[in-house]
Amino acid sequence: MATVCAGAQQDDLQALEDAARKEGVVYSVGMPDGWANWKDTWAQLTEKYGLKHSDTDMSSGEEIAKFANEGVNATADIGDVGLEFGPIAVARGVTQPYRPTTWDQIPDWAKDDEGHWIIGYTGTIAFLISTDVANPPASWADLLKGDYKVSIGTVGSGAQDNAAVLAAAIATGGGEDNLRPGVELFAKLAERGRLLANGVNPATMEKGEVQVAPIWDFNALNYRDVVGRDKFKVVIPSDGSVTSGYATIINKYSKQPNAAKLAREYILSDAGQINLANGYARPIRVDHIELPDEAKEKLLPSEQYAKARPISAELWTTEAATELTRLWRELVAPKM
Repeated sequence: MATVCAGAQQDDLQALEDAARKEGVVYSVGMPDGWANWKDTWAQLTEKYGLKHSDTDMSSGEEIAKFANEGVNATADIGDVGLEFGPIAVARGVTQPYRPTTWDQIPDWAKDDEGHWIIGYTGTIAFLISTDVANPPASWADLLKGDYKVSIGTVGSGAQDNAAVLAAAIATGGGEDNLRPGVELFAKLAERGRLLANGVNPATMEKGEVQVAPIWDFNALNYRDVVGRDKFKVVIPSDGSVTSGYATIINKYSKQPNAAKLAREYILSDAGQINLANGYARPIRVDHIELPDEAKEKLLPSEQYAKARPISAELWTTEAATELTRLWRELVAPKM
């Protein structure tokens, strides 16, 4: 099947649209309606370009395995994977490149050089804080000064919880290759009886089971609005945090490659980025677009992210997760 070139210019977007319309459908994986407001993007692609759509929700690893296992018998065109899985997909040889017209406004850390994967939106570890907390923390250092409980989930297997420990490590002199400072901070909390291994969600928040929790900003902001802005607030730690994100990958064997490329083009357009913001996901082009007031109210000000830095996908590997699990079991778990 003929496809439009890997790098789009404004003058050949019409050719891409025409080719996508002929294909008439786009099948995604890991991009369900309820996540990051994908439903609006899919609805608009149907309305504007006549593309029918369906999604099969699955994890990043499952998406890559599906592309690889199905090969030329592909049933999926495009997927959304965590930052660290972008290079894995390329190494598996299951992607094809496409550079959207907004390419130059996407940071280098957030894209593959050839456009095999591109971050559409980010997540940064934030503090979700109950307004009942007397001396709310603004930094990781502040956590050790309080008497409130800090909630953490499944360190070792949960991407969000692993990133929380990494963020603490970065703020205390460590990083992807030195997680011990972050683990030791949580060990001190556990030693003082202030660390809880409980899930953070609107239900546990409404029951009063969550006082402070380090979680992705898009989850924190969403939960806050569900439970009530008068009951919880969200801040990015002032002494350091970590930013990850989710990247689109286009199946090398896609039966609808032009529809997949048009979908990526739209996701990274102003309209697509606003859709993500309306789902509490921070758009990768947030500083290049004018967000409607409704979307702005769902995000934190850019200045709060001054000390947040991107995860190094090269260092944040399965080996790092294994080391984190070992350190957590050795230093933290026995004290909880």
